[in-house]
Amino acid sequence: MPPKRLLAALLTATALTAALAAAHGAAAQSPLVIAPEAQSFKLGDFTLTALRDAGFEAPNNGKVFAINATPEAVSQVLTKAGARGDKITLSVDALLVKTPGHLALFDTGLGAGAKGVLVQSLAKTGVTPDQITDVLITHGHFDHIGGLVGADGKSAFPKATIRMASAEWASLQGQAPMKPLVEAIAAQVKTFEPDATLFPGVRAVAIKGHTPGHVGYEIASGGQTLLDIGDTAHSEIVSLARPDWVIQFDRDAPVATASRIALLKTLSASGGLIFSPHFPFPGVGKVEAAGEGFVWKAGVPVQDAHAGHAH
Repeated sequence: MPPKRLLAALLTATALTAALAAAHGAAAQSPLVIAPEAQSFKLGDFTLTALRDAGFEAPNNGKVFAINATPEAVSQVLTKAGARGDKITLSVDALLVKTPGHLALFDTGLGAGAKGVLVQSLAKTGVTPDQITDVLITHGHFDHIGGLVGADGKSAFPKATIRMASAEWASLQGQAPMKPLVEAIAAQVKTFEPDATLFPGVRAVAIKGHTPGHVGYEIASGGQTLLDIGDTAHSEIVSLARPDWVIQFDRDAPVATASRIALLKTLSASGGLIFSPHFPFPGVGKVEAAGEGFVWKAGVPVQDAHAGHAH
């Protein structure tokens, strides 16, 4: 398929300009125009860099967030946290991790065809797409895999091994609208089973319910750890204050809700550092218990935070 037709097919088939993720309806506004940005910090001996790609504003209309509650209830949670009550703003970010022998990108954002600026953010670190050795996918929604295909209709990271859970790859292969993307990356895909160690310091962690093979990634070095939680939580306000509220995009809502609550309890008890692709950039921080829910405490490891190149 010619590049322009490929991108058009992907954009149309997934309602990308009107939804947060592939094949999930038209509940959100078009992606926001975001300036490229990169923020690096150290985790043990590894260098991690949060990369901006895009953003969304989802209307508080009961169709995306808290579909088992009311817009009025959501508005109360938002305004209590100092945010506007009529909309929910989400980032779309990715994570670059440099380890000995690997330069790994965790998720790829929307892609340039949908206003994504991941490649430009990557350039701020001095890294080009052909230097990426591994692309690790949390799940197959388009705001996480759209950037796998470049403007030329080919794989955007031609020298990388593209890693995802076997259940997620099987799901993507079974979706007709995803056929062009699947064909573009198939030769590079290597699947795994959850809880597998993919290379030293990086382990896949099953977080069930969002999609058939949704995983997070635990990154560990020098006694320090960070968990990329994927789409376990979307809004740093709503998803944490009321983790029992259901978001439209969870394929198995009861399981996803149970996973979210259990993980947030674990993270708040351990004080573990996380990266959340949809929390405000850079999406790095910790979760703390607050009343019956949780609150977000943003911040990269202060003692190691630095601006700089990741290669």
